[in-house]
Amino acid sequence: MTKVTISRWGNSSAIRLPKAVMDELGLADGQTVDLTVKDGRAIIEKKRLQLAPPLEEMVAEMNRLGWENEPETVDWGPDVGSERFYDHD
Repeated sequence: MTKVTISRWGNSSAIRLPKAVMDELGLADGQTVDLTVKDGRAIIEKKRLQLAPPLEEMVAEMNRLGWENEPETVDWGPDVGSERFYDHD
């Protein structure tokens, strides 16, 4: 257990995390974390990186919007360079 001191920071209070704790949690300055209070304890968790919403959420949003809101197909012009895609039937 590591003891830390609560300090005043503007209208809020702050806890300074020791480097060893930051390293063990894999945290960096300026990073966002989740703070939960449960059973009288404060729990700090590293925020998980989510690149895209789960498939179920995307399908639910598509269904909510309906097919009439499907975006138009965009013509970007002829293929150029290595991005060509050959569709073999």
